[in-house]
Amino acid sequence: MYIADSYLEELISEDVPSVDLTTHVLGIGGHHGCIEYFTRDAGVLCGTEEAERIYHMLGAERVEIQPSGTQLAPGDVFMRVWGRAEVLHMGWKCCLNIFEYYSALATKTRAMVDAVHAENPRCEVLTTRKRMSGTKPLDTKATLVGGSFPHRLGLSETVLVFAQHVAFYEGGIDALIADIPELKARCCEKKFFVEADASDAVRFVEAGVDGIQLDKVPADKLAQLVRTLKGINPQVTVIAAGGVNMENARAYAASGVDGIATTCLHFAKPLDMSARMVADA
Repeated sequence: MYIADSYLEELISEDVPSVDLTTHVLGIGGHHGCIEYFTRDAGVLCGTEEAERIYHMLGAERVEIQPSGTQLAPGDVFMRVWGRAEVLHMGWKCCLNIFEYYSALATKTRAMVDAVHAENPRCEVLTTRKRMSGTKPLDTKATLVGGSFPHRLGLSETVLVFAQHVAFYEGGIDALIADIPELKARCCEKKFFVEADASDAVRFVEAGVDGIQLDKVPADKLAQLVRTLKGINPQVTVIAAGGVNMENARAYAASGVDGIATTCLHFAKPLDMSARMVADA
């Protein structure tokens, strides 16, 4: 996955706007040593490749990492960096924040994906674009590392009609349904998806949409609706969305949907990770 140098440079400058004042005052910046990162929690590692790049930007002499996706046990060391003390201290917390936050997302995602695939191997976990501003590059990487797939990375990527679009469509939902063949022809290289509740989903599938996103339909009422929609068009893609979380994801997967779209994987309690430094003898 590509993450621009400019994004990583912004992370550095957030924590080091100019000088590491403590290291400068103590006069230790030129001393050499090593920093190693380790975890107190089990989890799925994420962000070491970006942390390695950050340390090289700062002037590290050597870096060793475990790759993102590594399953960590408590006590495992997953990154070591050698260089001047000023370099180690400038990268210390910037990289630790990446590890703690995004390894937590990868770990949570892996847990949901494993639960969903245990119930329905053909159901995919899809992460929405409702994430905190500024976190998109590493957030996307973390959820990919955990085994999910981006539902939408932005408005330019897919055609997905919401009720908020229908509110401006001349003639409303009835006109939209009548116009679906023409609208599909206008975006012939893209699939045409619509979000709908249970009452409108059948009409949209009968009209020929490529996919239907079912909004806030309870998991226990979804299986029959999925059978009905697939009976109309066996090739239609059915996505469950709205209120999907760690507790009910497996039940949604059991309904026979092709995917579940969730926002909950963008938020997780950070893993307990830390770093220790040792000066060269």
